[in-house]
Amino acid sequence: MNTIRTLSMDAVQKANSGHPGTPMALAPLAYVLYTRVMEHNPKNAKWADRDRFVLSCGHASMLLYSMLYLTGYGLTLDDLKNFRQLGSPTAGHPEYGHAAGIETTTGPLGQGISTAVGMALGERMLAERYNRDGHEIVDHYTYVIASDGDLQEGISHEASSLAGHLGLGRLIAFWDDNHISIEGDTAISFTEDVAARYEAYGWHVQNLGEDIGLDRIEEALANAKDVTDRPSLIVVRTHIAPGSPNKQDTHEAHGSPLGDEEIKLTKQAYNWPSEEPFFVPEEALAHFRSLEGKGEELESAWNERFAAYREAFPELADQFERQLSRELPEGWDAEVPTKGPDSGMIATRKASQDVIQWAAAQVPEMVGGSADLAPSTLTLIKDGGSVNTASYGGRNFHFGIREHGMGAIVNGLTLSGFRAFGAGFFIFSDYMKASIRLAALMHIPSTFVFTHDSIGVGEDGPTHQPIEQLATLRATPNINVVRPAGFNETALAWRFALSATDTPTALALSRQGVPVWDPAGVPSDAIERGAYVLADSDGEPDVILIASGTEVHVANDARKLLEEDGVKVRLVSAPCLDRFEAQDQAYRDEVLPPSVTARVAVEAAAPLGWHRWVGDRGAVVAMTTFGASAPAGALYKHFGFTGENVADVARGVLKG
Repeated sequence: MNTIRTLSMDAVQKANSGHPGTPMALAPLAYVLYTRVMEHNPKNAKWADRDRFVLSCGHASMLLYSMLYLTGYGLTLDDLKNFRQLGSPTAGHPEYGHAAGIETTTGPLGQGISTAVGMALGERMLAERYNRDGHEIVDHYTYVIASDGDLQEGISHEASSLAGHLGLGRLIAFWDDNHISIEGDTAISFTEDVAARYEAYGWHVQNLGEDIGLDRIEEALANAKDVTDRPSLIVVRTHIAPGSPNKQDTHEAHGSPLGDEEIKLTKQAYNWPSEEPFFVPEEALAHFRSLEGKGEELESAWNERFAAYREAFPELADQFERQLSRELPEGWDAEVPTKGPDSGMIATRKASQDVIQWAAAQVPEMVGGSADLAPSTLTLIKDGGSVNTASYGGRNFHFGIREHGMGAIVNGLTLSGFRAFGAGFFIFSDYMKASIRLAALMHIPSTFVFTHDSIGVGEDGPTHQPIEQLATLRATPNINVVRPAGFNETALAWRFALSATDTPTALALSRQGVPVWDPAGVPSDAIERGAYVLADSDGEPDVILIASGTEVHVANDARKLLEEDGVKVRLVSAPCLDRFEAQDQAYRDEVLPPSVTARVAVEAAAPLGWHRWVGDRGAVVAMTTFGASAPAGALYKHFGFTGENVADVARGVLKG
């Protein structure tokens, strides 16, 4: 344990940045988990049935990095020496994909334990789908270490409440009650009875106090595993920077290096054999590495069980492997649904409802739910059954009014191999922004479905009418924001989202009905390309109208009016500006010829980002204020989203 502590001190000191005190305090917990309790194989960090470990207090990242180095996951001593340096896998907070053994990105407090709820739920859902009598191929636990800060953040309240409701008995979390935060003793702001709160959530709670000897920790974990119908919280009262003569139990040890002199004194207190930074006793490293054989034996035994499972259930075995590798069924999208103009007015949320049924029939691992809004978001998988307390075989989640928690749980389910989506009103994407951002940062294909995507919400008024949300999400790297213009683009949008491998997708769907375009005019790669010519002029256009979603139809009305005046108009539908930006210059010039500088963009949202596409001579018809409470039609007219107004703006641009 002192090896873990000294590595943590030295790495933070060398970087002159980081959090040494917490990893020092948590060394006993990590030691027991990695050496005595967790079933894992350092030689194969992706073993399907490994136990998962989530360091929710990601600021204590040196605890995890020390364990991954010592137990043989592939990190080197040089990696620890380059803690928090450019290009190093040992980033300031654990980053999914940067090093073997990091199960999810953590750092924003509350996200880790909340994502772990999704991972634990994913384990139970996989077990329900694939385990058979005498053939249990899914049988693992999710372990978490969470800090005071994690349990203060609202997202952890939402996710923990749902975990208790669902009875996730294979979720076991430690609460590191060290009484220290950046501003000082947590008593200045955090005095509630956390254990009682978690008991009220329906968790099994043990309070070890300061009794955190290795055997006592192991006993508490065994007790937690015996409680199969409730998640467990183990409360431990630790002392930050234990052994540090001058900084133990101080907030200075939380977020700053201890200093060379204090490290020297602390190592003396440990009777450490060397003052050399990053000194690792041979016997300590040998002890940790001797456990590698145990991990290989565990995986080998599982491989034998899986071989027997494959012999008994070959189709299920193939599906299990396919799902965990994020490969979709062969030919799943051979017949994407389409509709013609005679279908009448269809809201894109209603189009999505129809497409979800098609997609769910093709992709059995597609699951999803909403934040108590399924009747409005229209995201229920029909005949899919519900996931509920101790019942994990369904495909529909009832997240309750917990948008923030929903986002993190969707990420956890995606990390578990499901094609998971969470749905809500677009305005409430604000509550989910941190989880959406982490999905993008982790390069995982979570899907976020947002309906009521504009002032078309109508009478609910400006509190429920998204204005800046499209621009906010589009500004986020590595996410594709898709706002389809009708049924056929919506179908292609779902195909696009489910085909994604390392990028999350946000779908922005309308409440109000819109006409259906002739499917012949909507190319199969409309979403992949991001924008395309929906209607064109005879010869080079005089003006280009660009729009997304429901406003494509407004722009089309303007096109007709302009053409009556003899103006040559090109209409461009831009369902995904993120993808259009990713195209090569030749394609972008093909859609938006540089020679045609008269351009008008139309979108019932903030104009931010559109000026790039319309140029200096162009104009943007957009929202520069919040909305108002009135029927959608009245709002569109009031704010200028009519064919007549867009045509007038285009005439002004042409006069230039």
